[in-house]
Amino acid sequence: MPHALDNETLQATLAKAAEGDQTAWRLIVDTYSPRVYRLIRAQCGLADLAEEITQSTFCTVVAAIGRYTELGRFEPWLFRIAINRLRDEMRRRKRHANPVAEDTLAGLATSEEPADGPDPEELQALREALAALTDADRRVIQLRHHAGLSFPQIAEVLDEPLGTVLARQHRALKKLRQLLGGSGGTSAGSPETGFQANEQ
Repeated sequence: MPHALDNETLQATLAKAAEGDQTAWRLIVDTYSPRVYRLIRAQCGLADLAEEITQSTFCTVVAAIGRYTELGRFEPWLFRIAINRLRDEMRRRKRHANPVAEDTLAGLATSEEPADGPDPEELQALREALAALTDADRRVIQLRHHAGLSFPQIAEVLDEPLGTVLARQHRALKKLRQLLGGSGGTSAGSPETGFQANEQ
């Protein structure tokens, strides 16, 4: 299943989905739900809640797709819905989000996971480093890595200037490198490689 659909395919699929084509809906859900789930799981740390929010997000998309007119802006629209759903649920529960779940950190810890999985100490160090970031900086990291959005898309989701988003990403990676022991380590280098790619 592709990480994303090219714009022409996506628009055609959305049009079919709006007409009730179940195959088109399945393609949209299968393509984008893993990214929505990873983002929400990273933000709340709860697998059950992430699954619930993911389902709720796509229910909202189903209800609103007939009125969807923002051609070329589906992904920011989708992830904005997911973030708002999570925010509403956390307010309802009157609680703060839990620490980042361990499995959502694995992709940040190393560029290639060893056969026996990521080093627990490395994951703990990365968890602590991410927790030390400001909420705004950490959100950019999550949207870039877990949701797989481009920086222009992140700027649209957050309703902030692109320059602000890029500055936050740069600041976050710099702090992560410092907290993880410099720019030469595997842990510090991998996030930078992952987040700086495909900035268009």
